[in-house]
Amino acid sequence: MLPRSRYALPLPGRAPLQLGVRTLVMGVVNVTPDSFSDGGLCFDPDHALAHAKEMEAAGADLLDVGGESTKPGAAALSVEEELARVLPVLERLVGKVQVPVSIDTYKAEVARAALDSGAVIVNDVSGLLHDPNLATVVAECGAGLVLVHNRGRSRNMYREAVYRDVGAEVAGDLDKRIAAALDAGVSRSRIMVDPGIGFAKRTEHSYAALATLDLLASLDRPILVGPSRKSFLGGVGDTGPNDREWGTAAAVTAAIMGGAHIVRVHRLRGMVQAIRVADNIRRHGTTLR
Repeated sequence: MLPRSRYALPLPGRAPLQLGVRTLVMGVVNVTPDSFSDGGLCFDPDHALAHAKEMEAAGADLLDVGGESTKPGAAALSVEEELARVLPVLERLVGKVQVPVSIDTYKAEVARAALDSGAVIVNDVSGLLHDPNLATVVAECGAGLVLVHNRGRSRNMYREAVYRDVGAEVAGDLDKRIAAALDAGVSRSRIMVDPGIGFAKRTEHSYAALATLDLLASLDRPILVGPSRKSFLGGVGDTGPNDREWGTAAAVTAAIMGGAHIVRVHRLRGMVQAIRVADNIRRHGTTLR
């Protein structure tokens, strides 16, 4: 097990995010009525703030606010509707929580409005494939950028789930997305990569992406992984997303062993304990050789 590279990720108006010392935890704030995991829980801004503060108290290092469901088969949302969902929540959160806030969107207009409202990171599930103007917005605002591996839109992503070598292809595709961000003026120091567990990947592909996560180290960028409650974790007796916390804990542990700097989860209580145990295993695995 190789030590994780360390990074200081610049963020507008904040101290750089220190990555690699320990695994950081990104808590999910879904402002959607149809999220695959917890649709409707945070649709009301006051409920979203209460949930965000609860996650911060439980150990969240970042919060990721999203207004459009990106589950397989989901329909696209208009810019106007997405803004109507996320801006009231961002107005409640920013200044009320101490941790950095990320906006989960692939739309340039939504990203700019969210960054103007205090978000400091853009988490793009399309890896800059859906809106060519998004990278320019990120560059102009000096925001952090998460490039998620994906192919196709939510409504047809499984048609694109064809791989010969999942790990190598994910790394190769993300390398191209990094190049696209750099061409648009985004500083390399502000970029993170995500293997896109569940995005244009069938069950076997998601497991393979986790198993070969160490290949992303060649990109020399911090790695974020979000396996939380996704369908590939379902097995015998699975009753839906809320029945996948144990599977999530196993996947999160595997991601940390593979070199993830940040893990994105829906529920922090209990999960933070698993994350810290995995960190201690990593620490002993890299120092007792």
